[in-house]
Amino acid sequence: MIRVVDYGVGNIQAFMTMFKRLGLEATRARSASELEGATRLILPGVGAFDHAMTLLNQSGMREHLEELVLQESIPVLGICVGMQMLAGGSDEGELPGLNWVPGQVKAFATHPQSKDLPMPHMGWNDLMVKPGHKLFSGFEPEPRFYFLHSYYFDAEDKNDVSATAEYGHQFDCVVSRGHIHGVQCHPEKSHHFGAQLLKNFAEL
Repeated sequence: MIRVVDYGVGNIQAFMTMFKRLGLEATRARSASELEGATRLILPGVGAFDHAMTLLNQSGMREHLEELVLQESIPVLGICVGMQMLAGGSDEGELPGLNWVPGQVKAFATHPQSKDLPMPHMGWNDLMVKPGHKLFSGFEPEPRFYFLHSYYFDAEDKNDVSATAEYGHQFDCVVSRGHIHGVQCHPEKSHHFGAQLLKNFAEL
């Protein structure tokens, strides 16, 4: 059973609609008790890092989420700000992140090769995928996904990076550390590419 973590941010209904179209059983979880029985977890997120972390911390779900992910090894997929929350922290805010994948979230505006580009980075972009990664099983080379962000995940260990994209410079856009995954792009807005990625995650 896929549980989509609904802590107050993220387009939950778009994920529910996509999973239904894929024929995959998924429910939204608004409390720790509703996380019970999860075999896969989706952690969406939009907006500012500190706001998202505050809402998750206040939701009553964080402790049980950490039990499921860190102790029971339930696969999780963080999406957009949900991916950034997997890091230790963000230059956008002051609160610590979940620190499930070591790294720091940085602003494109502070990178010399990206600082003069329009912000946010918005629209379709190609992914350069690490060969053989199961999240991208069945994909054509350099699949295209939809992005909308001004900050990016900078993984501490580049072995955790599953795919990169380019916006002024090459940045980490998909991370995987064991059963913990994060994507900066929006699979729920990326048509058949996004549907295939979510299907692959459900089958990991």
